[in-house]
Amino acid sequence: MRGEIIATLAKPATSKIIFLVMDGLGGLPNLEGKTELEAAHTPNLDALAAAGICGLLDPIDSGITPGSGPAHFALFGYDPWENNIGRGLLEAAGIDFPMREGDLLIRVNFASLTEEGTISDRRAGRIKTEENARICRKLQGGIRSMSDDVRFFCEPVKDHRALLVLRGGEMSEKISESDPQQTGVKPLAPLALAPEAERTALLLQDFLEQAQRLLKDEERVHIPLLRGYARHRRYPSMQERYQMRSLAIASYPMYRGIARLLGMSLASATVTIEEEFAALIAAYEDYDFFFLHIKGTDSKGEDGDFAGKVAVIEQVDSLLPQLTALAPTVLVVTGDHSTPAEWRAHSWHPVPVLLYAKHCRPDLVREFGERACLQGAVGIMPMQKLMALALANAGRLAKFGA
Repeated sequence: MRGEIIATLAKPATSKIIFLVMDGLGGLPNLEGKTELEAAHTPNLDALAAAGICGLLDPIDSGITPGSGPAHFALFGYDPWENNIGRGLLEAAGIDFPMREGDLLIRVNFASLTEEGTISDRRAGRIKTEENARICRKLQGGIRSMSDDVRFFCEPVKDHRALLVLRGGEMSEKISESDPQQTGVKPLAPLALAPEAERTALLLQDFLEQAQRLLKDEERVHIPLLRGYARHRRYPSMQERYQMRSLAIASYPMYRGIARLLGMSLASATVTIEEEFAALIAAYEDYDFFFLHIKGTDSKGEDGDFAGKVAVIEQVDSLLPQLTALAPTVLVVTGDHSTPAEWRAHSWHPVPVLLYAKHCRPDLVREFGERACLQGAVGIMPMQKLMALALANAGRLAKFGA
């Protein structure tokens, strides 16, 4: 309901908003008592924090560990509970797969198994996308039809991630995931969670059995792990809700998929962080809202690489003057969730945020870090409210009521 009210207040303007999103930004203290963000040398972020307002964001709710999909919807002011869509749909949108009504879209992680059949690596050593594409072709050509009226597609996404699509008949997304999201255990069987999902579950079980036989001689990729089941639906765009022309600059397909679902334009795919910043600068005159996504902070956190995550944060800090030189009306720096290197996974911990705008009321925070942000004017706020705060500081919200 609140999102709909904000949409009624949104008005067009010439102001510009940048969301610099370091995926998995939040962390936990190391042996020296500092998180990755606190350990990083970030003079530019610290200066921006001192000139703006800071706080912490709960992506979903207190104590809830978020997936990337609902967390990003919350970042853009959409209710994460109502928009908890399966990651398969985001992956499909991210690679511009030609979806049809009724398609069942599934996120795939290619994984490695031990001789005993337990998972040794959920990401198969983060194989290259080219290797991923070869595996997908092998499955596409080797797996026999699971049913006369059903077709399947196996498409590479990026690195170890792929997309599985089932098309034909009555498909259900009410299936348990085969990915246990931990190593040292065996993959799970996809099971029906409702009577109408029985046939779909049997089709997926057959797919996995055939896939494992086809991949038994592979060096690293031994099985697809399935999660994020979804069917297609339409979402109101950022233009419809906020009267803004929006551009997404993201290297990973899933985040490009989120942007596409919300009606954002997409910059050409980039490889490096420097290229992402350059893409934003090149398009700055043509859009009102910019979503600049940094993946490396999350990847290093998932790998347990504390120093590597620190290095990504420091690289972003070194490039930050390129954005401040544009003099955006509002510049927000945050993450979609926390990925502490200690945990090697997403966590429920609130995410640091800073917002700089000409007319914000600066607080007493002088550095950008989790503990410092706890003292900021934003406090601990639901992530869904961030967009309204940015719109207000950009002069893009009309008065509410008489």
